[in-house]
Amino acid sequence: MASRSASPSAASSGRDDKRLVSLDALRGFDMFWIMGGEGIVHAAAGIFGWSWLVWLNGQMHHPEWHGFAFYDLIFPLFLFMAGTSMPFSFDKRMERGDSKGALTRHVVMRGLILVIFGMLYNGLLEFDWPDTRLPSVLGRIGLAYLFAGLIVLNTKWRGQVIWIVGLLVGYWAALKFIPVPGFGAGDLEPGHTLTDYVDRTLIPGHLYKGDRDPEGLFGTIPAIGTALFGALTGRFLKDSERNGYFKTGAMVLVGLACLGVAHLWNRDFPINKNLWSSSFVMHCTGWSLLFLALFYLVIDVLKLRRWAFFFVVIGMNSILIYMASAFIDFKQTTHKLFDGAFKQTGQYEPLLFALALVCIRWMLLYFLYRKKIFLRV
Repeated sequence: MASRSASPSAASSGRDDKRLVSLDALRGFDMFWIMGGEGIVHAAAGIFGWSWLVWLNGQMHHPEWHGFAFYDLIFPLFLFMAGTSMPFSFDKRMERGDSKGALTRHVVMRGLILVIFGMLYNGLLEFDWPDTRLPSVLGRIGLAYLFAGLIVLNTKWRGQVIWIVGLLVGYWAALKFIPVPGFGAGDLEPGHTLTDYVDRTLIPGHLYKGDRDPEGLFGTIPAIGTALFGALTGRFLKDSERNGYFKTGAMVLVGLACLGVAHLWNRDFPINKNLWSSSFVMHCTGWSLLFLALFYLVIDVLKLRRWAFFFVVIGMNSILIYMASAFIDFKQTTHKLFDGAFKQTGQYEPLLFALALVCIRWMLLYFLYRKKIFLRV
């Protein structure tokens, strides 16, 4: 629901009891790319053709199946940060007197609301049930948050590590050794995997790709591990008495270790966003830790924050701007306001349009930020 609250407080180095500004900034950086940042890159690469822009433009597309590009990181990074926020959110609620039962109900309700939001995003209110896609990005975030939250509420950090290992190894073993009718065991081709088979069986006719869905139900199992990795990171940042430089270094080292594990696991279980493979979880966790370490060091340790305000405004209303894109035609608004002027600029028209589109969306978020109106789920 929408709520009014103060802007985020700065977190000190050492024990972090307040909201981390770096989390809001990184969440905003993450959302920036899907609220129009990728369009800026596409347009700039087409106009200027510089080698680094062409390379970056290639990173703004998902690989068809196996493989990894920067654009693959946006979804798991958001889920990782949802997990990172858990210790801060849960402890705050406990400190104000919420019981464990009340907190459990909050976690379940938040997860289910996100699932409903995802269905609304996919067109639930169009009442075209036979063709409505049920899985969604927000649905996976909601379910992964729900189950990860329940695990966090009922286990210590060692138990959470055991859960992560069990989920990732179990998922790998299931796809490798459980036979799929018509394809056998261990077939990782599109539509042939156990993940695709389970989704077709449980929600037939409601999948994005017909015979499979990148946000299906079975692939949510390893996604829970992504959220748990985030929760462990959040607990470390919040409770550790070590200074901010130590925390930054620890995140970098663990992040590099995760990338190493992903590289090795990739040989047997390829990095694959569509399957949310266990190697994909490790790879994205590694990059998530490295990005968080950078943002945490610069923003919360070195206190260099002014540059991050643009991203903080986005990050504090990330769900709202994501949902708004399904119900508000920002592109049509941009055309109405700027088409006449931009058509006078020749080849630069696509780039100026992409920049204006981001600005219009950001100005909406800035207005809400100034009014202290944030969508809280």
